[in-house]
Amino acid sequence: MGSIGYARVSTLDQNADLQHAALTAAGCSRIFTDHGVSGTTASRPELDRLLDHLRSGDEVVVWQLDRLGRNTRNLLTLIDDLESRDVHFRSVTEGISTTGPMGRAMLTEMSAFAQLERDQLAERTKAGMAAAAEHGRKAGRREVTTDDADVKRAQELKAQGLAPADIGKVIGASRATVYRYLSLQPTAVAP
Repeated sequence: MGSIGYARVSTLDQNADLQHAALTAAGCSRIFTDHGVSGTTASRPELDRLLDHLRSGDEVVVWQLDRLGRNTRNLLTLIDDLESRDVHFRSVTEGISTTGPMGRAMLTEMSAFAQLERDQLAERTKAGMAAAAEHGRKAGRREVTTDDADVKRAQELKAQGLAPADIGKVIGASRATVYRYLSLQPTAVAP
């Protein structure tokens, strides 16, 4: 019987250090971590490995409920699966544990609120995009081309042998942005 941690970050340029520290302090002997994976996805590589690793009497510990899942149905299905295998669940931040009926009730409420927050964010995003389109503006990131100064600088630094993480530090951009800059190709000019 052991406490096994699960951490998740949504993008590749985020790190899970805070989650790892909290899970270690909570007594986790092992931590599985998914990088760049959405909480709305039911199947995740490290979560799947964690589920295969579990034994009766174990406890799955997360730093915060939304790290395990943002979709209420998937989250509750996962918790039901854990309980059917005699595996407990605990969320450090919310202080929720499925070892009693009150914890189970709180879990259901918290997962519903996580779903509500996600749905509201999606609605606000759609409304913002519609408002921008109504005023003739394009929503989202500005278009970046090979003529952009940061793109040119990133490509120069790459040619000098710098790694993408180091290029990001020099130009003040995330590693993902640097990779996007480095993948840009000059646009062909029509004859």
